[in-house]
Order: sequence, then C-alpha cells, then structure tokens
Amino acid sequence: MSTSLPEPEPRRTSLPAGAPQPPRAGWQRAICRWVPAIDALRTYNRGDFGHDLIAGLTVAAVALPQAMAYAQIAGLPPQYGLYTAIVMTAVGAIFDSSRQLINGPTNAISIAVLSALTLAGVPEPTGDPASTALRVGAAISLALLVGLVQCGITLLRLGDLSRYISHAVIVGFTLGAAVLLVMDQLKNLLGLPKIGSGDDHFLVRFWRTMTNPNASIHPTTLAIGLSTIAIVVLLRLANQKLRWRVPEFLLTVALMAAIVAGFGLDQQGVKTVGKIPASLPSFGVPQLEWKLVRPMFGSAMAIAMLGLLEAIAMAKAIASQTQQKLDLNQQCLSEGLANVVGSFFQCFPGSGSLTRSTINQQAGGRTQWSGVISAAAVAGTMLLLAPYAQFIPQAALAGILFVSAWRLVDRGQLMYHLRATRFDATIVALTAIAAVAVSIEFCVLIGVFLSFVLYVPRAARVHLSELTLTPERVIRERVPADQPCGRILIYSLEGELFFGAAPSLEEHLDAIAQRAAGGTRAIVLRVKRARNPDAVCLNALEQYMHRLDRQGITVLLCGVRHDFAAVLKSSGFEARLGPQRIFHESVGVWSSTMEAIREAYSLLAGNVCESCPQHAESLAGKDGWSYMI
Repeated sequence: MSTSLPEPEPRRTSLPAGAPQPPRAGWQRAICRWVPAIDALRTYNRGDFGHDLIAGLTVAAVALPQAMAYAQIAGLPPQYGLYTAIVMTAVGAIFDSSRQLINGPTNAISIAVLSALTLAGVPEPTGDPASTALRVGAAISLALLVGLVQCGITLLRLGDLSRYISHAVIVGFTLGAAVLLVMDQLKNLLGLPKIGSGDDHFLVRFWRTMTNPNASIHPTTLAIGLSTIAIVVLLRLANQKLRWRVPEFLLTVALMAAIVAGFGLDQQGVKTVGKIPASLPSFGVPQLEWKLVRPMFGSAMAIAMLGLLEAIAMAKAIASQTQQKLDLNQQCLSEGLANVVGSFFQCFPGSGSLTRSTINQQAGGRTQWSGVISAAAVAGTMLLLAPYAQFIPQAALAGILFVSAWRLVDRGQLMYHLRATRFDATIVALTAIAAVAVSIEFCVLIGVFLSFVLYVPRAARVHLSELTLTPERVIRERVPADQPCGRILIYSLEGELFFGAAPSLEEHLDAIAQRAAGGTRAIVLRVKRARNPDAVCLNALEQYMHRLDRQGITVLLCGVRHDFAAVLKSSGFEARLGPQRIFHESVGVWSSTMEAIREAYSLLAGNVCESCPQHAESLAGKDGWSYMI
C-alpha cells in the first residue's frame, strides 16, 4: 500500500525499488483487506515510524484535555473520556480505511450523548456513586447500540449512501453544535450551578440556569475561563507565526491546574474535575436493560448516522489532500467496531475527530499506526499523571470547548452555502435551528428529511421544449419568431420520469394535446434526455398516446436509449403500440430524430402546410430528407 502523503523520493521498503511484491496467500489477503493497519506494515519502514511517532504524540497532547472536556459535556466523569480516547482511538485506527483519521470522543457526539441520555430519562449525576454509575452504564450501553447499528450498516453495504446527503446538512449541523456547545458550557465558564432536571428541554434548563436569582457569577472562575481562552489563542498564533509545535491545549490546562493547586482555588469555590483513577479501562460486558434500550434506540440510530457522516466527511477531506483512495464500507466497519469494542471497556460513543485528525495529518502521520501510538501515549500519561488531574478547573475545560466551538464552524463554507442558493441556505438554517430547538442528534435526520422534501419537487420537474425545422434544414429549439407548423409538432422531453414527476409529465402532455387540436397529424416526442421511467409515468405516456390515436394524431418516440427501450419492451409498451412508432438511439446523435421526422412526413402523404420547411421546393431538392442539426 502506498503512503498517505506523497514524498519527493520513493519510499524505502525491504524490497529493491521497483521489485514486485511477493504473492500473498488467501488468508493474508483477507487480513490485509479487513485490517488496513496490518496491510500498512507490508511497506512500513523506520521513516514511517518516526513520522507516526511524532504525529501520535502530538495528537495525544491535544486528546488529553479534549477527552476530559468531552466527557464533561456528556455529563460523565472525565476518566471515561480518557478511556474512550484510548480504546476507540486504537481500535478505530487498526480498522480504518483512512490512514490519518483519529477516532475517539468528539464534541458533536458528546452533545448528542447528553441529549440522548436526557431524552431517555437518565438523570445527571448528583455526586453520589449510584447516580454516576447509572449514567455511566447508560452511556456505555448507548455506545454498544451505536456500534451495532453501524456494523449493520456495514453488513448491508450502505456506507456509500452518505453521498446522497446534502453537505448543507453537515454545515448546518456544525453550526448548531457549536451554538449548543457554547450555551451548554456557559454555566461552567461563569461558575453558575445547573438548574433544572433531565426531563426539561435544554433551552428551559439554560434559561433557568442563566436567570437563577439565587446564583451569581463567580469572578475567579470566570477569570480562569477567560484566561484559558486568551492563552490558547496566543499560543496558537505563536505556533503559526513562529512555527512552534507547542501543544496549546495541554500546556494551558496544565498551567491552570497548577494555579488552582498553588493558590488553593479549589477551596475557594472554583470547581475542578475531581479525582481521576490512575488505571486503564477494565473489561466488562455492557448491561443492556430494556427500559433504557427502548427509549435510547432512536437516539442510537441518529448518533450512528451522525458518527458515520462525521467520520466519512473528515476522511474524504483528508483523502482529497493525500490522494488516498478510501473504502467507505471499511470506514463504516471501523466506526462500528470502535464503538462495540469500546463499550466493553467503559467507553461512551465516539467518532472521527475533526481536530485530532487534522493535527495528525499536519504533524506528518503516514499510516494508521499514528493513531495506535496516540492511544498508547494517552494511556501512559493517564497512569503517570492522573493524581494531578484533580486540580484541573472545569472553567479551563469550558474555555477550551469555547475555542473548539469557534474552530468547529468553517465560516467560509457557511457563508458559501448561505449565499449559493436559497435551497442550501434553508437547509443550513433549519438544521442549525433544529440542533438547538429539538436535539443535536435528531437535527441531522431532520436536515436529511428536509433535503429530500425540498429536493424531490425539484427533481420531479419534467422539462419540455419545442423543436422546429427551419427552411435552412436545421433542427433546433423553436423561438417565438419561428412560424409554427400546422401538421407536425416536435418536442424534447427531459427529466426523471419517476412517480413524483407524473403530475408534471401529464401537464406537459396536456399542453401538447391542446397545441395539436388545430389540424396536427403527427407528434414527434424526443426522449433521449428522459431518464429512469417507472410504471406510473409509462402508464401516463401510454394513455396519452392512445387518446391521441383516437383523435387521428400519431405520436412517435425517438431518441430512445437502450435502458429506456428495455423498460418499454419489458412492460409491453412497445408491443401494444407497435415497434414502428419507436425510434431507437443510434450512432448519430440526432439520427433517430431525423428518422422519426421522415416517418411523420410520410404519414402526411404530401399534405404539408405552407409554413413547413419541407414544401415542394425542398422535396424536389437533390438533398432529399437530409437535415443539418
């Protein structure tokens, strides 16, 4: 397998340059196909490992604070975010089709998990072990459900269906997720207590929290949050201008934790993440309870689709730069396995991370093993530094999430979609509003539904244009200045002839029938650009032709492509009307049209109108029926 980033010199492998790879046994090919990370080892060398090592450590530096912050979004203890960043990242990398995609906890999926648990009636932890265990168990069960749905999508080979979802839905989703993320973390930035129960809508809880008369902004907490944002922004600017590789998130969180510990701010009202056990995730079978499965299953399906969309979109964005060919079905499998395996190791749902995948690519990661190295680095750091994490202030994580929300929205893409068409702007706006007003996981389904609702009427429009024969022997589209022919009408039909287009098709056919009422004897209907006819539209067309037959008007079909002809034959349409009225597309683009027009004039038996270009002079011409198109 080739590397992910093009190199100025050929990669060194264990074989001489240009030498063919040795043949592999069937079981070896199967392993390489289903486990792309193993396939990458076939040409892996020391240079690849060096790049993957640097990229993996860089990703781990960002993953540590992000994972804890994302667990906080879902209302879970921070160590479960780290567990997810270890197990899901490693499993996802091993099975990923993309060489640079990094799986694990993400802000969008974490917001969706928060909403799903709330809709399922799972209360937020109140501090006692029982409430925490209930919420953690529900989140782990949700990860298993999400993974099973994604594996089912893989088995049915439905991964490529994501290309039918408008990108405007993704743009609207990211906008809504960013707004929701800021609103959810505002209380932690200001040091306000949460008000409201899980049964309340998010907007209700947000309003009650912000307007609580018995609480006020905690100045020290706010100062920590704002300082976190400022330091992260300054470090990022320094990294860009001075080309440093300072892990701005990790360094900022470490600095804020040191300030809290040094000045004892945790004893002065500044809330911290609490103690994190210095241990790796343990194996355990998720406990699926029907009373939780039933209300969470709809959310699990939505999160599964959202996770696939997020991962595939990110993988495609990277592949467009690295020129890697992706296997989307394999990508869906990696997401499903990462969630399923993760649920057995105390993980909540995750997906491909936009931030960490971008960092992995920019840091020089070449293969899937950079993700495995990142997971190992997070695990090692957790074992060594977990006792110091209890001083990390929640306001610092909130500040990081504010910056993440700002970076989450691609403002260039947002403005492009808002300005491009009214269709795109409507989808973006309604999807974003649904994310806040309904729920983050269902907003994607709502956006997809709206896309189809708005798109189907546009796809169902059948276009009809009238053609004409000019005295110069040219067949072209008719303009108002052209004198109409009183004997033959020529039309071109374009569009998708499925059931949704039937009303539009019948409207056009009725218009042709009204035009033909003044002495027309033949109608030539060109269907070269009419696609995918179904039974409904075929029946409408056949009934129309029978109706005109009774009026003494013959309808001829021309430009009939092979696929269209196959449907006409299998449905019995051709046999009932007669093959002499159907002119199949041949080598010449307009040859079947000319043949149909010749047949129409033969039906007139010389009874042409004065405006017809085939009057006596033309008939006597040496070129006969030859026409220029």
